[in-house]
Amino acid sequence: MKLDRLDRRLAEALPAGSLYAVGGRVRDELRQEIEGVAAPGDSDYVVVGVPLDELTSRLGGLGRVDMVGAAFAVLKVTVEGHTVDVALPRREWSRGAGHRDFVVESGEGVRLDEDLARRDFRMNMLARRIPSGELIDPYGGAADIRARRIDILTPQTFAEDPLRMLRAAQFAARFEYAVTTELRRAMSDAAAAVRTVSAERIHDELAKLFAARAPSIGIELLRETGVLGQLWPELLEGVGVEQNEWHAHDVYRHSLATLDASPPGDLALRLAALLHDVGKPRTKAGPHFYRHEIEGAEMTRAMLERFRFPHDLIKTTEHLVRQHMYSADPELGDAALRRFIRRIEPVNIERLFALRRADIAGSGLPERDGANHAFEARVHAELARKPAFSIRELAIGGDDVIAALVRRGEAPPGFRGDERVGAALRWLFEQVTDVPERNERTLLLQLLEQYLAA
Repeated sequence: MKLDRLDRRLAEALPAGSLYAVGGRVRDELRQEIEGVAAPGDSDYVVVGVPLDELTSRLGGLGRVDMVGAAFAVLKVTVEGHTVDVALPRREWSRGAGHRDFVVESGEGVRLDEDLARRDFRMNMLARRIPSGELIDPYGGAADIRARRIDILTPQTFAEDPLRMLRAAQFAARFEYAVTTELRRAMSDAAAAVRTVSAERIHDELAKLFAARAPSIGIELLRETGVLGQLWPELLEGVGVEQNEWHAHDVYRHSLATLDASPPGDLALRLAALLHDVGKPRTKAGPHFYRHEIEGAEMTRAMLERFRFPHDLIKTTEHLVRQHMYSADPELGDAALRRFIRRIEPVNIERLFALRRADIAGSGLPERDGANHAFEARVHAELARKPAFSIRELAIGGDDVIAALVRRGEAPPGFRGDERVGAALRWLFEQVTDVPERNERTLLLQLLEQYLAA
């Protein structure tokens, strides 16, 4: 274990043998040793055998201490600008059938192994004693990491916290670990309970899932255990829905393949890759899916709003789904090409092209011709010319239109604008789209006079 400055300062402030690193840091340190993954990040700490008031006093000598979990003795400790959680160990036991019916006890009388046992998966039930670095592994978590598997300690794991089903899926996808039969069975038994989890918590785990190299691993786990049907049943409508000769997979499998083929790091793009054909089952007419992109865009908005994805992200994802059926015609006229860029918006062009490439890869068949590449080259060339792609980029603005209306006696002094201003700017924008060289102030003012005189 590589100790950092904060580890050493905490250890110096606390009784010998009382400080332990817990959580993802310990798991990822082992993964780094075994798999060569990236170095771990921040650590959470547990302190055993120390009363809360003494712990608070000792840590107060290092920096700022804030109590954030009074019921569970959790402290936020800020030392030299770095904030970590330091907690007393806690144990919990059930007092009923519901996942909230638990008694929680924390304090210096709770053993470390009891604290570790309440965590979600064996691979997370690990601790490191600081500063010695001794690994504390009472439940076989290290063996699970070496075997690249995710396992649970008790069948009640998901009843205790149904969000753990989403965590199992995102860990399976991000780490590309297999899940045990026991975990899979427990997920299936608890699947309906995921509906009791808040939309915000579900959103956070889904966002982590989509950061994986192959998110389909997690989504398939959710489908096979019945959890996906509780969250996004719309996706299941594509199971077994066959497509035309240009697709080797049904709609569902194609959607997963497209998702995995999309580049990670752009959540809107990855969501669009999964959902771009979600409207197909509802629009199927023989081998055709007429206007499925319109139906799919509406479904996408509803599915993302369900789990409170940010408004701007929903808008972008919906837009990509709505536009993914664009015609990649390399012979498109220049003005029509600019109108295509306007419709997609320059900021979304690369996303849409990446979606098309993923869509082709997800078809399971070779690309038919080079039309997409030729079309992309033309769009890139047009973008490089930097013509006006929005009204804001016109060489004149609303104030110029207002001044012209007042000067012509068509508006009173002090006029601040009405719908005529927007109409004039839209007309001028169309003229510039047809001929980009018209975007010059003197010429636009002349065209404005012609428009107002018409």
